[in-house]
Amino acid sequence: MCLMFLLCRAPVDDVVAWGESLDQLLECQLVFEDFLRTEYSEENLLFWLACEDYKMTSETERAAAAQRIYTEFVQVDALRQINIDCVTRGEISENISQPGPNCFDRAQRLIYSLMENDCYPRFLKSEIYQALLEQAEHKWLQ
Repeated sequence: MCLMFLLCRAPVDDVVAWGESLDQLLECQLVFEDFLRTEYSEENLLFWLACEDYKMTSETERAAAAQRIYTEFVQVDALRQINIDCVTRGEISENISQPGPNCFDRAQRLIYSLMENDCYPRFLKSEIYQALLEQAEHKWLQ
């Protein structure tokens, strides 16, 4: 979804809510993803979303889903390698052959914290959000 579409369509309440918390922003992840892409860090959001999907995966599909997440985000030199500590990466690596439903929880919490404390504050100051906020406030005043 392009920014221009969002400028025209984003509900005023949504845009204002995005400034209140990362959780509110994650409800409309495309906006945050567009921003993260400009910073070359969309892998954080994509990993977080993949983990959310993983939690809903059936037991029969769990091993394949875990392997996909591991290959894309966790293993060293992964295409979209996330920035996690070596202990967390090691725990996932050890358990990937028999992944449980909480296999990625620690890494997901670390990435959420990174987004909340680093990416989200930059998003709030970004031209993308400021333009959306200005447009929303303009709509509200009409």
